[in-house]
Amino acid sequence: MGNKHFKALLGTELPIIQAPMAGVQDSKLAIAVAKVGGLGSIPCGMLSKAQIIDEIKAFRAATNAPLNLNFFCHQLPPFDPKAQAHWHEALIPYFDELGIEVDLGQGGASRMPFNHAIADEIAPYKPEVISFHFGLPDTELLARVKSWGSKVIASATTLAEAEYLTARGVDGIIAQGIEAGGHRGMFLSEDLNTQLEMASLLTQIAKGVDLPVIAAGGIGDSHAVKAAMEQGACAVQVGSAYLLCDEANTSSLQRAAIEHAAKADVSRAHGAGDCTALTNIFSGRPARGIVNRAMTELGSMNPRAPAFPYATNLMAQLRKASEALGRSDFSPLWCGANITACRKISAAEMTLALMESAPHDNKYE
Repeated sequence: MGNKHFKALLGTELPIIQAPMAGVQDSKLAIAVAKVGGLGSIPCGMLSKAQIIDEIKAFRAATNAPLNLNFFCHQLPPFDPKAQAHWHEALIPYFDELGIEVDLGQGGASRMPFNHAIADEIAPYKPEVISFHFGLPDTELLARVKSWGSKVIASATTLAEAEYLTARGVDGIIAQGIEAGGHRGMFLSEDLNTQLEMASLLTQIAKGVDLPVIAAGGIGDSHAVKAAMEQGACAVQVGSAYLLCDEANTSSLQRAAIEHAAKADVSRAHGAGDCTALTNIFSGRPARGIVNRAMTELGSMNPRAPAFPYATNLMAQLRKASEALGRSDFSPLWCGANITACRKISAAEMTLALMESAPHDNKYE
């Protein structure tokens, strides 16, 4: 499908979706993007039901623009004490170094999948767009969401995933290239060899399914937006480029890591992405972030990491202690490969800059 479908799908003036980024943003960033014509997104996977409603209310109080709520759809496995103990064995030296006692308990799942209880709470607000990561909710729950009049979009990291989503009635596909920061949306396979760069994935999906396709991964300027549209995207989803923006909640440690990594990438002149890698050690699923001490010493992809989201439990303890010392050694520094795209400007400026030389005239309306 061509570029002209973005307004029907998103209801926005611009073909820009601010990617939902749990842990580094709230409604402030979504509002700033929405006010200049993009689609603001609120990541809900790590929020309580009450927190989700508070964020919706804050957004609605600030603007009547369309809103995207993003949810995870993973299967939550039972907590495995043996796997947790096995993971602890690999981390003992760090607990000793930091002088902290380990808590091997379940600690609560830090990321909850979308469910009917959440749907009960958000139904009265009828969000214009609902986006899903790690697949889709079951048929009944998905039908319930669509009954609100919400448009449903979901991440695909392969053509097979895009075909799966299409067959189950989504309204649009987010083609998530390997360059994208944060968690891979992969759900039909755990094989990282299936993961493609955005340009290749976009081409495959745009040709392979009869739905609007949204390009995601490595997009940080208007030239990338234009290129994605010329390849068949109806819109783009941009996340990491907003990490240094005024309205982002990115921590001072992560901001410093981004700026340091961006300078390193430029000085090496090896191309963007040298400072980021996919890792499973912080959550149990592959996610792209800035390489730090934990990733270097434990290995970015460590087979001992417990299943998602339980790898978080022990790493969060190390993170808290390390960050208290002013270090990001054990922090998940989620960021896309195009790290030099991050700019210290307002989110409104960033959104408009993405459209500077990208076509958004009547051809795309």
